[in-house]
Amino acid sequence: MAKIQPLPAASPSAEWHHGDGGGGGVQGKQAVYTVWMKSLVFNGHGCTVYGSDGRVAFRVDNYGCRGSRDVFFMDTAGTTLIGIQTKSFGMMKRWEASRHHGGEKETTTATATTPWFRVQRGRGPGGAMATVTLHGGVGMAYRIDGCPSKSEYRISRGGGGGGDGEVVAEVARKQTASGVVLGEDVLTLTVGPGADHLLVLGLVVVCGLISRAM
Repeated sequence: MAKIQPLPAASPSAEWHHGDGGGGGVQGKQAVYTVWMKSLVFNGHGCTVYGSDGRVAFRVDNYGCRGSRDVFFMDTAGTTLIGIQTKSFGMMKRWEASRHHGGEKETTTATATTPWFRVQRGRGPGGAMATVTLHGGVGMAYRIDGCPSKSEYRISRGGGGGGDGEVVAEVARKQTASGVVLGEDVLTLTVGPGADHLLVLGLVVVCGLISRAM
């Protein structure tokens, strides 16, 4: 069972705020996160997200279990923000995410959840690596292009989400100020203005599950 532990770091509220509707992190300016596809827990699997201030903002941990079917994405206070389930149908896999409400801390059960988005792997329109549909929406809301296993991909709006083709986020291997490219498990996530940061972060977690990086 995957879980995130609270850390004594600053609240990420200074970088994002809850939006209305099904989203959760709409921000009016571009932001950059560092995503380390490693757990801070010894012998654990998961990922750690750092804000632009260098502090831990979010964390996922699969204790001794890579590729857990249930993953919980929390903030630094230990509050569950997103629950992600991996579902298999023969050779086909999909990932279903729900928003968690009510401030649950360190729990795998939520008192209130709302279905949010679904990711389907496979060649979608235009050769997309994966397609994203929103709960209650019609058609493809987002598409993921690139190769998560190579640590380079982008998230764009689809025909079902408005702004068809607009790139809302990009992931690439992180470079230091001197131009040194770090390992494939250290990523830079750039989220464009007006994008839902929480949704993008949830999709990055799904890409980590697709590539078996966590």
